[in-house]
Amino acid sequence: MGGLIRPTATTEERDSSRRIIAIAVAIVMAVAVIVALLLRTEPKASSGAPPPYAAKLQISDLKMSAAENFVGATVSYVDGTVTNTGDKTVIHAVVEVVFKDDMGQVVQRETVPLRALKTGGPYPEAVDLSVSALASGQSQAFRLTFESISAQWNRQYPETKVINVSLK
Repeated sequence: MGGLIRPTATTEERDSSRRIIAIAVAIVMAVAVIVALLLRTEPKASSGAPPPYAAKLQISDLKMSAAENFVGATVSYVDGTVTNTGDKTVIHAVVEVVFKDDMGQVVQRETVPLRALKTGGPYPEAVDLSVSALASGQSQAFRLTFESISAQWNRQYPETKVINVSLK
């Protein structure tokens, strides 16, 4: 009957091993929280305003098209003309494209590089402006490529705005 009144050694071992496991789990969780806090970075604060030269790039003549790629997915294109009304040569530009739904709410916002559309070969090719710079007073065809667009999109032309410009 001595075993019923006093705890045996195996019960004490189980209790101490559970305590050790609980302490180890607590330590691991505390270390994970500390590491997460240390590695957290502040979000980049954007000024919200595009560079001043962006206003000198005029986008016009938008056209939309879609094509199926070699794996069967649909790729959408926004083609148009960009005109440099400033006095410097543009070697890179980034455009923010906003797709809206029937209620005018934003369903997709994409930031894509503006690529010049070259038609020298059998197919038009979109190349970076660093390859085909946009000189002062020059107009050039461009293409923006989208792998997917939200199903809620209202099928109207998206809003486009130049948000970054690199000059030569």
